[in-house]
Amino acid sequence: MTIDTFDATGVKPSHWNLASVIEQLRVSREATHNIRHHGRVRELPSREALQIIVNGLSAVLFPTHYGRPNLTDESIDYFVGDTLNTTLNRLTEQVRRGLQFSATEEVPDDAELTQQAHAITREFAANLPAIRALLVSDVHAAFSGDPAATSVAEIMLCYPGTIAILYYRLAHCLHRLGSPFLARLVSDIGHSLTGIDIHPGAQIGGSFFIDHGTGVVIGETAILGQRVRLYQHVTLGAKRFPADDQGVLIKGVPRHPVVEDDVVIYAGATILGRITIGAGSTIGGNVWLTQSVAPNSNVSQAQMRND
Repeated sequence: MTIDTFDATGVKPSHWNLASVIEQLRVSREATHNIRHHGRVRELPSREALQIIVNGLSAVLFPTHYGRPNLTDESIDYFVGDTLNTTLNRLTEQVRRGLQFSATEEVPDDAELTQQAHAITREFAANLPAIRALLVSDVHAAFSGDPAATSVAEIMLCYPGTIAILYYRLAHCLHRLGSPFLARLVSDIGHSLTGIDIHPGAQIGGSFFIDHGTGVVIGETAILGQRVRLYQHVTLGAKRFPADDQGVLIKGVPRHPVVEDDVVIYAGATILGRITIGAGSTIGGNVWLTQSVAPNSNVSQAQMRND
């Protein structure tokens, strides 16, 4: 009598001829299809760690909304201090890892990377009060701009636009301080949670409101002024991608729209290229726009069809 044995998956073991497969994968990884940054193995930043870090930063910025609802006047500063210290220590390690993936060929040694990571994290911490001020202006914009909103708490806990903006504000600060790879990861986590894709390089003024939000895309070089309001499925994208003589895309060229103060852009609008939407303008739903509009303009589908 034979007794069948099973592995941890509950599947009877078999012979997969793995030696050949493993060898071919090694050759692909090390030689023929090597996609490692500058050909070297480096420790990647951790999405799981970054999620914990953003949760910690959110709790520091808004302790009773994203931290502990039972905090008192006596305990709240202790909670903020302890959470901030722990979170910044975690952030420093992730910044250090992200700095290894800079665009330059030469990567500093470990000691210099650690020093740079500490400097970036220290400056990031100093920016947290200003980030909180911007986020408060965003929350007020949502509350005043949405008749369905019943409280600030509802906006902060239930509105995907508010969550996406929080992730963006943190990521933008990291991007500006010289940690673009880590910033991109933070933005992508926010994108995964909310369905709203804001590149951390975009520049967005205060009192920003994304209503409903699903499907909104804001490109890297977009510039948005104060009190801008977007609805779902709005795209602020690029019309074309300039390339050099060898056909390689040129990075960092301004290619996304400039949206001035007090602009409202309704659902499904697509605005492409380095054009300017003048202050106080309203862009109607499902409009496809590739040319600048003057301040205080009202652009609708019917107008676009008549042009």
